[in-house]
Amino acid sequence: MKQAKKIFQSYGTLLALAVIILVFSLLRPSAFFTVKNFLNISRQISLMVIISIGATLVMSINEFDLSVGSMASLGGVMAALMAVAGLPLPLCFLLPVLISLVVGWINGWIVAKFRVLSFITTLGMSTVLSGVIYRLTGGATVFQNIPKGFSWLGTFKIGEIPLLSVIMVVFVVLFTFIMRHTVLGRRLYAIGGNEETSKIAGINVPLYKNIAFALCAVLSCVTGMLIASRVGSANTTAGDGYFLSSYAAVFIGCTVSRKGIPNVPGTLVGCAILGILTNGLTMLQMPTYMQDIITGAIIVLAVILQKVGRGDAK
Repeated sequence: MKQAKKIFQSYGTLLALAVIILVFSLLRPSAFFTVKNFLNISRQISLMVIISIGATLVMSINEFDLSVGSMASLGGVMAALMAVAGLPLPLCFLLPVLISLVVGWINGWIVAKFRVLSFITTLGMSTVLSGVIYRLTGGATVFQNIPKGFSWLGTFKIGEIPLLSVIMVVFVVLFTFIMRHTVLGRRLYAIGGNEETSKIAGINVPLYKNIAFALCAVLSCVTGMLIASRVGSANTTAGDGYFLSSYAAVFIGCTVSRKGIPNVPGTLVGCAILGILTNGLTMLQMPTYMQDIITGAIIVLAVILQKVGRGDAK
């Protein structure tokens, strides 16, 4: 019994992913189980993976950033407006990143300095960012006079492989290395494990909280810019749909770790599960509301399994 529990804790989520793939492959073999469709899924989940990595960093210190959706929307809007204004394209993608870095740092500073609950702080910041977006756009989608080169990142393919999928893999490899093999990653996990003990050990907790929130904001901004690049326009609410799915992916990913902690490979698995479910259910012509019900149920189950994995459940 104990051995079975260990196997379930270690491989249960991966087995669930395999079962999902198997079911859809049997139900729609000619449409679902193809190289073309899996490449399409990789492109579809690429943006979710990038923003979810940001959420993973913040959750690794036991905090939440509820402004990720608004930050993504603002990133896309800023990049598109700069492109329309005729700024060099590299600058259009660089300046929003720098602005998002400052916004994320402010989030972390408020949380660490004043000990304000992170979800309150970032909820307020989300409202501020929404106001800024409206001021910049008047609530209208930015699409007129966007240069063709703006869409290159979001639409280019290397052979049959979407560039977005390649960018996703680069981010996954980079942040997996950071979280597993660098001082930054170890200290973020130490803070998440026990903040007071981390302080006693000499870790500059406020600094690393600032870094986590800043990186989260940057990754959200990058996601928003890639969304705008892919569709060739910037919607004022483009990032809103990624908020819930990003945290759902992180919670699912926690179940990949026997310790039940946020981790980048697990987050990738979580995004894959959500992406494959959406893809398969769409092929089965499942109503959108049913997809939402199933996704919501998976989130609740993932939270329960995370608690079981960490031994918090009684």
